[in-house]
Amino acid sequence: MRAFMAVDLDSRLSSKIQEVQRELKKTDAPLKIVEPDNLHFTLKFFGDISPSQANVITSIIQDKLENYQSFPLHIKGTGVFPHMGYMRVIWLGIEDPQCFSRLQMDLDQEFVKMGFKKERSYIPHLTIARVKGPQNKEILAETIKKMQEIEIGHMTVEKLVLKKSELTPVGPIYTDVKEFFI
Repeated sequence: MRAFMAVDLDSRLSSKIQEVQRELKKTDAPLKIVEPDNLHFTLKFFGDISPSQANVITSIIQDKLENYQSFPLHIKGTGVFPHMGYMRVIWLGIEDPQCFSRLQMDLDQEFVKMGFKKERSYIPHLTIARVKGPQNKEILAETIKKMQEIEIGHMTVEKLVLKKSELTPVGPIYTDVKEFFI
C-alpha cells in the first residue's frame, strides 16, 4: 500500500482555509485545490510499504508517542514550494513549530533505520493547492504575498494517523489505516 503518516486538520479551521483557497482561485491561475477532507500535515511519506513494514511503522510510532503529550499548533501564513519563481505547491505554515518538528525528527530517525529515505530540511506545512501551469503566475504570487501573515487559527495535535493513499484520475483518495493518540 502507498502510505504516509499525517496529522489531520481540525475541521473547525476548514472554513477559514476554504476562504484562502477561494482567494487563490480568484487569480484564475491553473490550480488544483486540496479538498477539505484531504487537508493534513504530512510527517512522513513512506511510498509503497508491505504489511510487515506497516507493522514495524506502527510499533515505532506507538513507542515514540509515549514520550509526547498533545501540543498546540498555530497555523499562520502562506508559502510555496519550491520557490516564488516556480510555484508548484501552495501551503499554510505553522508558527513556532518546535514540538511538531521535534516529533517529526524523532520519528524520522527511526524510519531511516528501517531503510526509508531521510527527510531533507523538513518544513511543517499544510498543502492547500497545487499549481498546474504558469498562467497568471504574477497575480497568484501577489495574492500569496498578501497572505504571508494570514491567521488561520489554533488547534491541538492529539493524534497521528497512518494513511493509505490511492491515486485516481480525479485526485488522491486517503483512507485512515490506524490512529495513534498522543
